[in-house]
Amino acid sequence: MTDAVALPVNLTALEQSLFDSSLSDVAQEILQLTRNQVNVFRHGDLARWMAGLDALPPLDALSDVNIQLDQSIVSACFSPPNGSQILSDALQQLAPWRKGPYCIGDVEIETEWRSDWKWDRIQGSLSSLSGRTVLDVGCGNGYHCWRLKAAGAETVLGIDPSPLFLVQFMAMQRYVQDASVNLLPLKLEAFTIEDSFDTVLSMGVMSHRRDPKTHLQQLKRCLKDGGELLLETLILPGDTDESLTVGGRYARMRNVWSLPTAKRVEAWLTEVGFRNVRCTDANTTSTDEQRTTPWMTFESLAEALDPDNPQLTIEGHPRPCRGVFVAQL
Repeated sequence: MTDAVALPVNLTALEQSLFDSSLSDVAQEILQLTRNQVNVFRHGDLARWMAGLDALPPLDALSDVNIQLDQSIVSACFSPPNGSQILSDALQQLAPWRKGPYCIGDVEIETEWRSDWKWDRIQGSLSSLSGRTVLDVGCGNGYHCWRLKAAGAETVLGIDPSPLFLVQFMAMQRYVQDASVNLLPLKLEAFTIEDSFDTVLSMGVMSHRRDPKTHLQQLKRCLKDGGELLLETLILPGDTDESLTVGGRYARMRNVWSLPTAKRVEAWLTEVGFRNVRCTDANTTSTDEQRTTPWMTFESLAEALDPDNPQLTIEGHPRPCRGVFVAQL
C-alpha cells in the first residue's frame, strides 16, 4: 500500500486567487472540486516528484529571476545558488517532461514535444485574448497556459488529472508566482463549472474519448454565450465525411477510439450547437516535433511508425495528423 501524499495545491492561495479573478462567482465550486481531489491522493512516484520540487531553490534565495512567458522556451532564468548540476538533478526527478520547452535557472529542459510549434499553429486562429477568462482542458504541465497568459488572457485555468504534470507546473509557478494562472488536477468529466469561460481549449483530448460529441458538449457547457472554442485533435487525412474506428492501439497509444476527417469534426461541432466552425490547420506530426530526449527517454513517435513506410503507424493506420478547429457559441 502506497502512503498517501498530498498534492501540491495551496488551497488558501487558490481561494484568494479565484476570488480576486473573473471566476469569483464560481470560486467556491472550483475549490470544492479541488478539495475532493487533493485531500488524499495515492501514487507510487508522488513522493519522489515532491522531493524534486522541494529541492528547487526557493524564490527568496535568489537575487534575480528573469521571467519570459512569451518566448518559445518558457523560462524562469536565474543563477542556481548551489550549482547547475544540483538543480538539473532535482528537475530530472520530475521526468518525463513531455510538454515544453522550458528553462528553469540555467537548465534547459528539452521536452518530448515542441509545444511551441503547436502554439505557433494555433495562436493565429484565436480571437484576441486580451482580458479573457480561459480554460485549457487536458493542459499537461501548463506550457500553453503560460503562453495564453503572455498573449493577454486575464485569467487562465488549466485542468489535467496527472499529478506529475501538476508538480511540473508548480516548478515554474515557484518562480513565476502569477496567481491568475492555475492548474488543477481535475478531469473535464468531473468539472461542473458552466457558462464561465470566454475561451476554451481542448488539445489532444477528444481522440481519447469513446463519444466525441459528448466531449464537445462538455466543452460547450463551460463557455459563456459568444465564447470561443479551439479544438485540436487527431484527424484522418482526406476530404470525405467519415470516421475510422481504431481497434486496439494507434501509434502505440491506448484509448484512441476513432480518427475522424476534418469534415466529420466540423459536422460534430455543428451538431452540438457551435457556429462559424472552421478547420484552420492540418499538420502531420514530425519526429522533430515529437521525439525522445534526455528529459523524456521512453520511446516516442519514431518508434510508433512503420519502419518500412513512415506514412503509416506500426499498426498500419495513417500517420498521426492533427487538425485545429475554431468555433463560436
